[in-house]
Amino acid sequence: MNPNFQTVGLWGDTSRDEVAGPVEAIAQHLDSHGIGTVSLAPSGDGTSTAEAADVDLIIAIGGDGTLLRAARSVATADVPLIGVNLGRLGFLTDVSRDQVPEIIDAVLAGDFIEEERVMLETRFSSGGKTTDRMLALNDVAVKVGGSGHMQDFATWVDGVYVNTHGGDGLIVATATGSTAYALSCGGPIIHPNVAALVIVPICPHTLSDRPLVLPTESTIEIRIQPRFDDTAHVSCDGEDTGELGDGDTLSIRVARETVRLLHPHGYDYFELLRSKLSWGHTERAPRGSEC
Repeated sequence: MNPNFQTVGLWGDTSRDEVAGPVEAIAQHLDSHGIGTVSLAPSGDGTSTAEAADVDLIIAIGGDGTLLRAARSVATADVPLIGVNLGRLGFLTDVSRDQVPEIIDAVLAGDFIEEERVMLETRFSSGGKTTDRMLALNDVAVKVGGSGHMQDFATWVDGVYVNTHGGDGLIVATATGSTAYALSCGGPIIHPNVAALVIVPICPHTLSDRPLVLPTESTIEIRIQPRFDDTAHVSCDGEDTGELGDGDTLSIRVARETVRLLHPHGYDYFELLRSKLSWGHTERAPRGSEC
């Protein structure tokens, strides 16, 4: 066994029966190999960096949302994560339930692929005051408020005005998040190894308002110009984090923290895309693909 993985944190909402069983099975499997376990979020609650710092590896059991919450909560602890998929799609939680014993044994033995993914940090500025930063692995979304009416979202990149987007909102996504909400709004798929961010309009009023790919060094600012004395809702990885009102500024940039994802040996990003997005209608591989 890999001596670097002596204590494993299990992150899963064990208040749900469909999660509690796999969590218990994983804990028993690790115990049979002499690996200690710590329950980091037994009821889906958050955990502190201090708790995460006591483990050498975190296994997130659930769907992609589970792994996203774990990644944000333990980002400053610099602990690698591996995801077990109990959900539907599973772009990030790429270990299926029936693979768990085999994959866990391989990871503990050091047989895995490690990827480093960037995160976003965002802050609100209003009246000369700036809030504490919030983190996201996939995306930050700014959407119309309670009225449901279209709003104007003005954007700047590195202090340079870009555009005022009329529509339902904007998404700022990492390469990791390019296959999430941004993809459903017509954004491009960005390979995780590409150092890029993307701004994707949500239901733009002008059809020429297209996604914009930017370097990861960019700082993006968003302000709204309400048409109906309304605010915009801001979410990080799908979880509400606040409201953006008239005169407020939302600043988004790449965070200093990164997420270390562990994948089974043989992990293939393009095979993942084919599987999750149902590309193609034949099992037959093209000529030369075996080379």
